[in-house]
Amino acid sequence: MPRATLRLFSIAFAIPFAILAAPAQAPEKPLTIDAIFAHGPIIGVPPDQLTWSPDGKHLTYLDGGELMDVDPATGKTHVLVSAAKMENLNGSNGSERDRDHRQRYKLASYIWAPDSAHILFDSNGRLWLYDLHNGTGVELGFSGLLSGDDPKFSPDDSYVSLVHDHGLAVIPLRDPGMPIIPLAPAPNPSSVDGQVLVNGEVDWVYEEELDVRSNYFWSPDSKKIAYLQMNETQVPQFPLTDWIPIHAAMDWQRYPQPGDPNPTVHLGVVSAKGGKTVWIRLPLRDGDDYVPRFGWVDGKTLWVEILTRDHKHIALFFADADGGDVRPMLEISDNKFLDENYDVAVHNGAIVLTSWSDGHNHLYLYSYNNQKPLSSDAKLDHQLTKGNFEVGEVYNVDTARKVVDYASNEGNPLEQQIWQVNFSGERRQLSAGEGFHLATFSTDGNAFTDKFSTRMTPPVMRVCLTPDPSAATGQCRVFWETHALDSYPLRPPLPLEVKARDGTTLYATLLLPEGSTNPAGTPLIVNPYGGPHDQLVANQWTGSLLLDELLAQHGFAVLHADNRGMGSRGRAFAQAAYRNFGPIQLEDQLTVVDAALAAHPQLDPKRLGWWGWSWGGTFTLYAMTHSDRIRAGVAVAPVTDWRDYDSIYTERYLGPLTENSAGYRDFSVVNSASDLKGRLLVAHGTGDDNVHFENTVQFVQRLIDAGIPYDLQIFPRKTHSIAGPEAQTQLFNRILAQFETYLKPEASAAGGN
Repeated sequence: MPRATLRLFSIAFAIPFAILAAPAQAPEKPLTIDAIFAHGPIIGVPPDQLTWSPDGKHLTYLDGGELMDVDPATGKTHVLVSAAKMENLNGSNGSERDRDHRQRYKLASYIWAPDSAHILFDSNGRLWLYDLHNGTGVELGFSGLLSGDDPKFSPDDSYVSLVHDHGLAVIPLRDPGMPIIPLAPAPNPSSVDGQVLVNGEVDWVYEEELDVRSNYFWSPDSKKIAYLQMNETQVPQFPLTDWIPIHAAMDWQRYPQPGDPNPTVHLGVVSAKGGKTVWIRLPLRDGDDYVPRFGWVDGKTLWVEILTRDHKHIALFFADADGGDVRPMLEISDNKFLDENYDVAVHNGAIVLTSWSDGHNHLYLYSYNNQKPLSSDAKLDHQLTKGNFEVGEVYNVDTARKVVDYASNEGNPLEQQIWQVNFSGERRQLSAGEGFHLATFSTDGNAFTDKFSTRMTPPVMRVCLTPDPSAATGQCRVFWETHALDSYPLRPPLPLEVKARDGTTLYATLLLPEGSTNPAGTPLIVNPYGGPHDQLVANQWTGSLLLDELLAQHGFAVLHADNRGMGSRGRAFAQAAYRNFGPIQLEDQLTVVDAALAAHPQLDPKRLGWWGWSWGGTFTLYAMTHSDRIRAGVAVAPVTDWRDYDSIYTERYLGPLTENSAGYRDFSVVNSASDLKGRLLVAHGTGDDNVHFENTVQFVQRLIDAGIPYDLQIFPRKTHSIAGPEAQTQLFNRILAQFETYLKPEASAAGGN
């Protein structure tokens, strides 16, 4: 289940740092739905796809149709590829689903060549090689007839590889007369016993739930490619219907649900010049094991990560790339489920990975025989980080300098800083200032970007030089910021800390209407996410403050709380969601609601609203069917039956369907629909390929069967994000109207059902 896109605002509003030192304030303007949504992001479009050139001399990003270049030393920005030239490289916009797919998974639309003198632009599958010296672009492939996904340069710049028609191919760059070489073409299903095979391509469920972004990798010497073959023959298909044309169209999506066959996978190695694939003899159980990550140890050896279907065991193997020996190097296990971070760095005798084996997600350093990688098991050298904090994303592992750059909430569970630790376990903080810091490091580790924000401060983009080990911090320079929100009245919410029943601290925020004197009491809207992995309450800009402030201007108080079962608080906090998708989460949210009501008597306990998106939408339905306290709610793109969602995500938390049928039944809100209390609005995109529209249809049918009225808003063709100014304007107008109608004092006669 997506995490960044679940909270729409985290992608819809990314703005920098300008408010910290704003000049004289312009006259304040009231927030409106149109102002926030109707004309694109209220703050403009921030830099997109930050990328370092391999030589570390360029930091580039897309902005307004141009490719911009930042000087790491000065922070000065100039146009590297103009909008006019970029326009010549652009293809069609693609379908709604294609655009959503590229945005949701942050797929790159350009990549630097290893020589740092060329850039490959991916224009919806059409590939253009741009020469920075002469400013010209050449389309690769069959004169525009070839489209390709996941393009890559070979390390020596000899080839561009790509996935085309579900198979691997390479384009020779040093011999323009050479034809495109199909290395591992995917056979036509009708010609191979009806099998559906993809070579090097990432299927939907691996991309969504294992965060896989590529399924093939070049060897360091550019002679071979290792790729994952996925056999999807037994994976059920789901119909995605487009009702807009006169004759409705249908796409079929391979989508395994709990208990269904997953894709079976095999790892192969093929020469860059073509030929027969060598298959690696891994101990994989068909459909019951996943391969989240793999890569090259050296030119002759592969490393492969294997995760069991129950998410309780993950093992790292080394394998002879010529099909010889395979050796297990290390294994990590858990009696419930493992953390979702599958990234591993293997190089030059060192293995760096994260694990929450000691109760928190920390960095571990293993060593192996660099001269003979298959000669012995890996050995644990050090647990590089320890303490009551979480290591987040690992940005850079430099085995030459023996350092790891990473993100961590050390010192404050609601914030994140950029850190560095050496192989001896000595760590230092590279970023400075409160709030949330996100980084992108140059290949050589000498510079990084720092995207900084706080709850009240939209992000600022800075480029920083990595400080010398003896220095406290490096030099940072701002290269992007905005003052677009200066004229809008944004107020900080009140921070809350509430104890759960077991004594766990729950963090929350409460935004009250300014000068609330409503004699009938102030309505309170609860807006949680509640699901695994994510963290909603943090000292970080998400953009949700804009909608919260708008609701507050309409007389509503807004409460956000993070319950047990969510992320960034350690293993025990996260594993509260193990085979528990409702009771413990609702208990925690209502505990925070009661604490807010007790502390602020102007809040009316009889006028509670609740809304959420995706897992938060499911949570809305769970709250309204398991409590009689919610008067009005909005569920956007909810899962209503956990048998309808994908196998990897659902089985990670609820276990196999055959072992936990009672849990699947009890936590699926479709089975409690007849207990719905309060007035409900459900919103869903008909093209949602993540949480399928069938979830809403099935829930609505149960409401009809029970004679319960409801409101429904569908968005034709829209996917899980319901993106676009027109759709979002209508959606949030509907959300506001729902609460205006059923939570305001004048709505008492209408009731809440």
